[in-house]
Amino acid sequence: MAIKPFLICRYQVTQSFYAKVMGVSPSSIAAEDQPVETVSWLHAARFCNRLSAMVKLPDRYVFSSDGQDATAVATSDGFRLPSEAEWEFACRAGTKGPRYGPIADIAWYGENSEGGSKAVGTKRPNDWGLHDMLGNVWEWCEDVYDPAVYGTYRIFRGGGWADHERGCLATNRRRSHPTFAIDDLGFRIARSCFWS
Repeated sequence: MAIKPFLICRYQVTQSFYAKVMGVSPSSIAAEDQPVETVSWLHAARFCNRLSAMVKLPDRYVFSSDGQDATAVATSDGFRLPSEAEWEFACRAGTKGPRYGPIADIAWYGENSEGGSKAVGTKRPNDWGLHDMLGNVWEWCEDVYDPAVYGTYRIFRGGGWADHERGCLATNRRRSHPTFAIDDLGFRIARSCFWS
């Protein structure tokens, strides 16, 4: 699959960044430099739209009348969640293996996290300078999982601080309802490169 040019944030969205954009952080493990967590896919999409508005970019997401789902405007160059394919491409950073280094060097996960997320960027980045692509918190992706079977369920990738080593793989994926939020699930932002 060909990946079109895109930008992706070096770090997971932190609690302080989320609070600056949205007014408050929903995180259950409060620390400004840690990734925002306990955030649903819908919260993440609203964050992207609000951040886009702050810098005068168009909204990426149009929400349903009941607010329980949203669709992406493909031609919008506003901030957004990465697609699942983009996320894996960015995670692997040109490598072929399931991880971009020894797990203890690159990820906060069940065996070293001491039961919670940690400050973003404290583990070794991948070859493209992206931190915490595996571990710390799972990351929402823009994609719907399998609409014929799961309806509006969305994908999240990367493993989190509560997962064992086998949960933190570039290929590992999970899904849940867009309203689902838990203390090891967050996101990072991306943008399409229409100008390239």
